[in-house]
Amino acid sequence: MDTTTFLFIIFSAVLLVAAVRVVTARNPVHAVLFLVLSFFSAACLWILLKAEFLAIALVLVYVGAVMVLFLFVVMMLDINIDRMRQGFWRHLPLASVVAFVIALQLWLVLVQGDWLAMRQPGPGMKEANNIMVLGRLTFTEYVYPLQIAGAILLVAIIAAIALTLRRRKDHKAQDPAQQVRVRREERVRLVAMPVDPAGRQSPPAKAEKN
Repeated sequence: MDTTTFLFIIFSAVLLVAAVRVVTARNPVHAVLFLVLSFFSAACLWILLKAEFLAIALVLVYVGAVMVLFLFVVMMLDINIDRMRQGFWRHLPLASVVAFVIALQLWLVLVQGDWLAMRQPGPGMKEANNIMVLGRLTFTEYVYPLQIAGAILLVAIIAAIALTLRRRKDHKAQDPAQQVRVRREERVRLVAMPVDPAGRQSPPAKAEKN
């Protein structure tokens, strides 16, 4: 067993243990930290496969941005973890079937050959690094799936905003359309001043603003 295979086994074991602890941890903060550990382990596996760009993107995007935001939200909110766990055992059989199918798919991929063969570049790309290969495949062979995935994500964002948008009754905001339609009579009126008891002329009428 060489060093690369040994590191692959170590990081894979850490990834599996951390993923299980994400689901079974009773403290939500601990669950988030275990998820960060699983992301780091996955990034190490990407590095072993000579996919440095994917590893750096995983650490910067998920660990550096998404998971830090999750951690702040979990720490600020008082989450009732016992209420969230209601019905956990009811969904366990279906979750076990899904996990078994995913593990079977991974085993079918790995059983076709040595996992070290994934590190070898394809034909015509021996001199290119992984960033060039990723960009070439993204904008040639997988350009339509990429556009479809982007459209699906855009629809999901719009749907999430539409579902969570609620108009508050105590919210005050300007309506530009109503401001444009306003007339002078609705904002300015003429007020006649009363006559002075001493007999002097009353001052001329002046305009008042609402």
